[in-house]
Amino acid sequence: MSKRTKEKLRIIKEASEQGVKVILEKYDLYPATYYSWKNKLEAMGEEGLQHGMTPQQLKRNRELEKEKYALKQLAVSLPQPSV
Repeated sequence: MSKRTKEKLRIIKEASEQGVKVILEKYDLYPATYYSWKNKLEAMGEEGLQHGMTPQQLKRNRELEKEKYALKQLAVSLPQPSV
């Protein structure tokens, strides 16, 4: 987990404990930024806070990871060429 992601998680936690308005002022954040982070966390978990991914991007990344894994398994099962 990146330093930036940890910072976002900490800010969201502080806001839930101390109140959103107080934390927005403390960190000089726009409400839209805070609520975007909070919504991404609720929808996608910690992964959603990394690199500003949208649900669609996260879904596509997972699809690509599955495809990569399947291709690796296929490559391993192929006979090795004799030299």
